[in-house]
Amino acid sequence: MAGHNKWSKVKHIKGPADAKRAKIFSKLSREIFVAVKEGASDDPDLNPRLRMVLLKARQANMPLDNVQRAIQKATGEGSGASYQDLTYEIYGPHGVAVMAEISSDNKNRTAAEIRHILGKNGGTIASAGAVTRLFHRKGQIMIARDSADEEKVMEIALEAGAEDFNSELEGYEIITEPNAFEGVLKQIEDANIPTETAGITFLPELLSPVPANAVESIQKLMDTLEDHDDVKDVYSNAEFANGD
Repeated sequence: MAGHNKWSKVKHIKGPADAKRAKIFSKLSREIFVAVKEGASDDPDLNPRLRMVLLKARQANMPLDNVQRAIQKATGEGSGASYQDLTYEIYGPHGVAVMAEISSDNKNRTAAEIRHILGKNGGTIASAGAVTRLFHRKGQIMIARDSADEEKVMEIALEAGAEDFNSELEGYEIITEPNAFEGVLKQIEDANIPTETAGITFLPELLSPVPANAVESIQKLMDTLEDHDDVKDVYSNAEFANGD
């Protein structure tokens, strides 16, 4: 999930419970499979989509054996499963904008299941473009405050071509244009600065303040969407009043 609290997403990726971790690995295996199929290559140097998924897998501490099995499944004989990328534009409780990125092998089944989730959790399908226009696609690198000196991180990031640098209580956020992301990340890694998360994401143009009494309903909608097997990522423009 993203948009309502960038650092809560870091915790979600880095330290999930065992049951959650198994689901994350299963979803990543599918993403690897699709990336190899769509990119027609199991070489990350020749397949940018696979390169980004492998970065996600590394950040989630996905075992190398799992990664290799997913790649072998995609390149093996008879691996004929076909997946379609979909983006669901959603209005959640209190008018919060939500985007769900999905990879489905049966879009009709997925549509019925997503609509069921929305119906039970106060969400509705938005008209095409109504939600996507509220977000922009960016590279995002998150670094814990105790991992490196602020001035050093900022200098490296901006010299490498980062668009923005934010110093926050938990750490540092580096924003890049998508085509500059890998170059900036390489400079950070070459300086031996560990990252908490790094990837291409969707960031809201403006945050939508949400009162404390609405936090639970919005969180439940996003958690339920994210728990669906076909959902890869969920983004929101919610800004909770309590800072969560």
